[in-house]
Amino acid sequence: MACLLAAAAGYWVFGRGTPRPAGTWAMGALLASFALAFVSYAPLFENAVEAVVPHVARLLSNSASLAAATSVLAVAFQVNLEPAEARRRIRLPLVLLAVSVFGMTVLFTFEQMTHRSPQVYALYLLLFISYLAFAIVDFLRQALRQSKSTRRKSVRIGLLLAAAGCVFALVYAAYKVTVLVSLGLGLQLIPDHARCSSLVSAPCVFSVTSPALAVLLICLGLTLPAVVYPISQARRHRWEVRSFDALGPLWQDLSAAMPEIVLPAADLDKDAASNSDFLLQRRVIEINDGILALRPYLSRSVHEAAQRTTDAGTEQRVAIVKAALADVKAGHPAGEFAGPSATDTASRGGDLRAETQRLLRIADAYGPARLRVSPTAANRNR
Repeated sequence: MACLLAAAAGYWVFGRGTPRPAGTWAMGALLASFALAFVSYAPLFENAVEAVVPHVARLLSNSASLAAATSVLAVAFQVNLEPAEARRRIRLPLVLLAVSVFGMTVLFTFEQMTHRSPQVYALYLLLFISYLAFAIVDFLRQALRQSKSTRRKSVRIGLLLAAAGCVFALVYAAYKVTVLVSLGLGLQLIPDHARCSSLVSAPCVFSVTSPALAVLLICLGLTLPAVVYPISQARRHRWEVRSFDALGPLWQDLSAAMPEIVLPAADLDKDAASNSDFLLQRRVIEINDGILALRPYLSRSVHEAAQRTTDAGTEQRVAIVKAALADVKAGHPAGEFAGPSATDTASRGGDLRAETQRLLRIADAYGPARLRVSPTAANRNR
């Protein structure tokens, strides 16, 4: 777990490229702090540091946990607030973190000097758990509030996972409060400094498993949007390229009949010319302009003929468009205007995906469709 978290921290800090998203350094500090907290659990590291200072692994682990909790708040502030407001809001947690770590270090030193006094250890726990609970509750409140307002599904799921991690962190905090009460009242509810042999047995399920799940869910929740984003972008790019190609036959016929609908390409730079989103929007605009330009050629008689000879819906509109294109090529506008409803141009939604899907249905039927109303148009043209 420590190695995975350290690798993730390196990815966020060194492998994100430029420009870096908001909260990059806070996210790196979060993952690095959690990595240090988990390293302190490893027997190899624990034995090495405690050979120099007895029981110091506990202080390192608790300090790293508080630093990670502060980093979680920093990430939330930088993502949800304006930069100036985020910097202002993070000052108080940073001051409290510095005070807490300094106080814990002093109490830890005094505890070692007094041969691990239970009263001093209780004060140490009180300082640790107070700040931890403050940070957890603050982040949980922000995560739940932000998950209700975000529009990205990956962000919403990630925030809910992080909120679930906060619940496990609160379980760990409740366990520490129980230890604190037991020490303060001398109840001996929990064995003093017991070693864990199983992750599902008490008290290890509260002291080790709960914080481990909390770290896993919080890190996964905050990292999920960054992992999903390139995947969603790749899927979007593939859909844009396929849609652009699928609209090709319809666009070619419209632009061949009405070259004026083609937007000028002289001002396009290299990036825009290779941008699938830009090219698709351009093609959708040109097709819609072409359909609008067909309106003078949509006679009511052709519209009624299409209704009699084709099924209502997309295929009918395709037949109308083909009949209008035949009139455009022949240079004969309709004598009796049928109105814009014939091609469904009045119901355009303005959203690129919705507009593209509408045109794709027309383009899909346009290829194999036969111009069933062409004899009517041909007789009128003669």
